[in-house]
Amino acid sequence: MSGCIMPDTMANPLVCDRNIDFLLYEVLDAPSLCTLPTFAEHGRETFDLVLQNSRRFAREVLFPTYKPMDAEPPQLENGRIVLHPAWRKIYPQLCSLDLIAASRPFAVGGQQLPLLLTTLASAYLMAGNLNVAGILGLTAGAAHLIEAFGSDELRQEFMTRMYRGEWTGTMALTEPHAGSSLADVKTRATPTADGHYLIQGAKIFISGGDHDLTDNIVHMTLARIDGAPAGLKGISLFAVPRRRRHGDGWVDNDVAVTGMIHKIGWRGAPSLALQFGEQGDCNGWLCGEPGRGLSCMFQMMNEARLMVGTNGVATASVAYHQAVQYARERPQGRPLSSKADASRPQVPIVEHADVRRMLLRQKAIVEGGLALLATAAKQADLFGHAGTAAERHRAGLLLDLLTPIAKSFPAEYGFESNALALQVHGGYGYSSEFLPEAWLRDQKLNSLHEGTTGIHGIDLLGRKVVAEGGAALVILQEEILATVARAQRAAIFPTLCERLAETMASVLPLTMQLASKGLQGDVEGMLLHSADYLQLLSIVVVSWQWLLQAAVAAEKLAAGTLTTDMQTTERDFYEGKLCAAQYWLATELPRVPQLLALCQQGEDSYARMKPEWF
Repeated sequence: MSGCIMPDTMANPLVCDRNIDFLLYEVLDAPSLCTLPTFAEHGRETFDLVLQNSRRFAREVLFPTYKPMDAEPPQLENGRIVLHPAWRKIYPQLCSLDLIAASRPFAVGGQQLPLLLTTLASAYLMAGNLNVAGILGLTAGAAHLIEAFGSDELRQEFMTRMYRGEWTGTMALTEPHAGSSLADVKTRATPTADGHYLIQGAKIFISGGDHDLTDNIVHMTLARIDGAPAGLKGISLFAVPRRRRHGDGWVDNDVAVTGMIHKIGWRGAPSLALQFGEQGDCNGWLCGEPGRGLSCMFQMMNEARLMVGTNGVATASVAYHQAVQYARERPQGRPLSSKADASRPQVPIVEHADVRRMLLRQKAIVEGGLALLATAAKQADLFGHAGTAAERHRAGLLLDLLTPIAKSFPAEYGFESNALALQVHGGYGYSSEFLPEAWLRDQKLNSLHEGTTGIHGIDLLGRKVVAEGGAALVILQEEILATVARAQRAAIFPTLCERLAETMASVLPLTMQLASKGLQGDVEGMLLHSADYLQLLSIVVVSWQWLLQAAVAAEKLAAGTLTTDMQTTERDFYEGKLCAAQYWLATELPRVPQLLALCQQGEDSYARMKPEWF
């Protein structure tokens, strides 16, 4: 492979440290959260330490294990899952980072850190090896369910061990016959005189559902208590461990692995089919009120959606930074102005305009998506901990609006970004010797799990933007107009600023028009173009994020405070922000009118299409 930059010689920044610091300290003012009582014991020193530890662990420990785990997936042996040997070395170190419960209260063993910080710290882990980071996120979400809805006994028995990492956790929702239709869950829960329930049923696509890493796994399981009504209102939530206490010891809890899903990506972490109660002896404990299982589970589902969005950004980010490094070091061809002169040396491919086009689009997607996730995380912090009820309510509405976008945008646009990273590598990218093809495989799952993109389009248009008479959209418009005013004061992109304000203004009447269809009983007509609505609002939201970053960059450049020793690198950083913002606003915002017209006009080709016509 003469002339090729082999992957083990390439630097791998995973996620740009300067960009993380920019978002935390210059754009979102993370230290201001420490004025809230919950976070009062922390400050920038704490934040920097958490980030430093995550960066080091991701680069020095996690990243070297990614390719071996992808090449040697888990194995099903004698009914149990055996992970790659690297897991057993990594996992104790992962637990020592104390990130599982980092955002939880001191009272339950947490550190009371802002979700804004822990989200960005976890992005490093996901970029380093998303298989390992996924187990951490699922365990945190499952333990939080028990913390929020479980009895004192469940918290003592399960939650404490899970937050310490001694046990792991899963979410067991999907069933083979039902897929995403949770109203069709059939897993049964039969009450016993001893206070627990006998669980019987099948679940599928359970990430981390079995392994040889810890002594126990707690499955947060949706099931229907005997006699419960059909539909969503009949579903309850249960904690179902792989092993349960029996006297002074522990015994198997009749949870069996019935198959392993052979995925094209995320190959280092097991995804399984499980059978509960095959022998009639699977014990589960009710978590929350009977019939309120889905309401409880939405807590973990929404957390998982932001986690999936962060995964999407991280997976696009690591590929983007690898593509930048490759483009800087891979010599090929000559400038168009001197192409005929073969005596001149070849230039790195980053000198070619089309390669810069691909890299700039990746940058716009990656850094725009990361800003979106960071903004959603800050709103979650404010929703939970702001000083007044009005502030918490406002943050909650904006968070609800942003969640389906923060889950779907990084998955859909991230897949495009990963494909561009492969393209930058050329023919070498289409080989397993280089990593872009693996990250492309990984990325695809993010548009599928925790609700497909289509489901999130329906959720956004059918629920989130019409809640409380469209209050969340009004808040979003206020935020966007404030950013437009800030950018105008910084004297950047006057035409693009005006276009963003006008585009956001056009979303409001469109939403009212579609909502009125729903109120008149035409729900199918309202939601016919929900996928297009999700895309157009995603473009608007990410445009807002980019304009905000550009305004901050312009302010820094105009302030004249850059010292001589930092002037070149800092100026390059801020100029790069301005260029990427211009690119996104100039190339993506013009797509919105076409999508808006499709929604307004109700173009009905696929509604009219009959199954037998395919």
